[in-house]
Amino acid sequence: MSIKRYGAEQIGAGDKSLPFARAVEADGWLHVSGQVALENGEIIDGNIVAQTHKAIGNLLAILKEAGYGVEHVVRVGVWLDDPRDFWSFNKIYQEYFGAHPPARACVQSSMMVDCKVEIDCVAYKPKDA
Repeated sequence: MSIKRYGAEQIGAGDKSLPFARAVEADGWLHVSGQVALENGEIIDGNIVAQTHKAIGNLLAILKEAGYGVEHVVRVGVWLDDPRDFWSFNKIYQEYFGAHPPARACVQSSMMVDCKVEIDCVAYKPKDA
């Protein structure tokens, strides 16, 4: 089995090195680390709508870099800082995943950084695809 790591040298908020890869691929499976509304090493300003678009955009950029698309996503994990943001988040989420809905878990959680949402995923694409 071969393992490929994407973005293991990433920088997070406050210009700190992060001790994990943005994604790891093994035998057609791609595990994408939790993505927040990070841009140039800082969380963007904005409400749940703006932060959701940015976090999902970051996730999709990693999928694309690895040669995967939203149609390959089989599972998504979502953490919301405020459960009152659920319906606003869901509306934006559906814009991206509505045609190819993956399995999903969504929970309320205190965040490690000052953000409103974090999202990760697992994608699968056969090696011959």
